[in-house]
Amino acid sequence: MQSRWSQWVLLIAAVVLGLAIAWVDSRPHWDDAGITAGSLFLSAGLLGLIGPRRPWLWALGIGVWVPLHLVWQTPRLGSLLGGLVILAIPMAGAYAGMVVRRMIAVA
Repeated sequence: MQSRWSQWVLLIAAVVLGLAIAWVDSRPHWDDAGITAGSLFLSAGLLGLIGPRRPWLWALGIGVWVPLHLVWQTPRLGSLLGGLVILAIPMAGAYAGMVVRRMIAVA
């Protein structure tokens, strides 16, 4: 039962983090893709480290909001493809966090 609650807490944390990153990224004078990408990677990595059972879920919870905003503003095929590239960043972070957690567990 505790595992189910912790999964929900991590999912809510992922969505809140993702919305916060997307909000900052959507500000009119914000033009730093590196910080946005780093935030997506590190926050997904942290959740992958905390909850290694479902890294794909944490990556989606964090990473879907920036591409959705991008597609919302410019609904083109290029925006959709760019959104998929952006989504790869939190996926890499979450799975990196999962790998680190497993390496720590083995040691």
